[in-house]
Amino acid sequence: MKTRTLKMIGTIALVVVMVASLASVALAYDPSQIAPDTGAGTQVQGIGEQIIGIIQVVGSLVAVGVIVVLGIKYMMGSASEKAEYKKVMLPYIIGAVLIFAGVNIASAIYKMASQITAG
Repeated sequence: MKTRTLKMIGTIALVVVMVASLASVALAYDPSQIAPDTGAGTQVQGIGEQIIGIIQVVGSLVAVGVIVVLGIKYMMGSASEKAEYKKVMLPYIIGAVLIFAGVNIASAIYKMASQITAG
């Protein structure tokens, strides 16, 4: 029961970190056509980029830390423990790859979408 709970908490934490790192901004209108540009949009965008950057760094550190700990436990464990760690390690490695690659994919999509002009 204890390992099941720990696995569930770890999975939920990993999903939360992955979803947070894949956040993006979408605007449905051009604010410069509605009101004069006061620079508030760029301030909000800058704050959003800083928050996403912090989430990326924290998520990356957590992912690498968990993989390092599992790797050390794998090296020090017995044969039955190694089999269990192999089962646990695969989802964490997939999650770490999604964290690292997800940010780059999201930024590439954002750059392509920002280059598209209406009309």
